[in-house]
Amino acid sequence: MMQLLLSVLEARPRHGYELGKLIETQSGGRLVFHLDSLHPLLSRLEERGWIKGAWVEKAGERRRRFYRLTPTESLPMTDIDLSALDRELKKGAVQRMSREPSNQTTWL
Repeated sequence: MMQLLLSVLEARPRHGYELGKLIETQSGGRLVFHLDSLHPLLSRLEERGWIKGAWVEKAGERRRRFYRLTPTESLPMTDIDLSALDRELKKGAVQRMSREPSNQTTWL
């Protein structure tokens, strides 16, 4: 899952909620990150120096923590075959990882 988050951050900095929603959308709703499981993963990536988080405040909005990739020399191999992940999701090979009832969604 860490490599999946890193691959989504390659395009541009994003905040946690946006990361979760983007992964959910790109997986056709089959992978759903709850904030209580997403933030520990982001913290772990930040502790390892692979991403950097910064709080951003905009007028009239609540503050959000945006994450961006650090320079590539500190990153692990981030090549992830998203088409293979998509094929596995379509085959239903990814198992649900929580008690949430659903016949289509993997809750993370």
